[in-house]
Amino acid sequence: MNDDVVFLFDVDNTLLDNDRFQSELRAHLSAAYGDEARDRYWGHFEELWGELGYADYLGAVERYRLDAPHDRAALRLGRWILDYPFPDLLYPGAFEAVRHVGQFGRTVVLSDGDAVFQPRKVDRSGLWKEFDDNVLIYVHKQKELAAIERAYPARRYVLIDDKVAILDAVKQGWGKRVTTVFPKQGHYAFDPALLAAHPEADVSIASIAELVNHDFGPLKRS
Repeated sequence: MNDDVVFLFDVDNTLLDNDRFQSELRAHLSAAYGDEARDRYWGHFEELWGELGYADYLGAVERYRLDAPHDRAALRLGRWILDYPFPDLLYPGAFEAVRHVGQFGRTVVLSDGDAVFQPRKVDRSGLWKEFDDNVLIYVHKQKELAAIERAYPARRYVLIDDKVAILDAVKQGWGKRVTTVFPKQGHYAFDPALLAAHPEADVSIASIAELVNHDFGPLKRS
């Protein structure tokens, strides 16, 4: 059955403070392995980002290990990443925002990422349970609009995402069927080049917590 409205929530820097995670990972690398090792790991991370188009933290661990195959301490790095306390990254009011819009339609996680770390982050943070198993993770979600429609057919969609490039791409694909919501959180949300290159979202909010102030009831009647 088709839903009247489906709300699609990004994860990183929308519901979870991914900038904080990266900052703490950098600090851990420096403290546990030294600044040179930190920079080497981050170099691999950036290389993989360019190759894959998404953040591959565990892939960077594998490449880092090849640099130091006899360093047993490196074997603990992956565990630190996987065992990070992800509930600590939830933005204040994140769950309340999801529950608020849930009265107007189905809520779904729509994220980019790898097939191991990103699902674990969604699960361990409590988001998987909060969204009642409605979770989609793609390599490039803006290219998967047909797949999203097959999984969650709806008359209207609302996309909540901190990246104006993603909001713009989905708007171009779905047109008036989608309402774009831009929470101004994380470093992408304040990148002047990105902001200049893409049109404004339909709705802009200072934080995800502000979503509770919006009435999406008219979407069900439009």
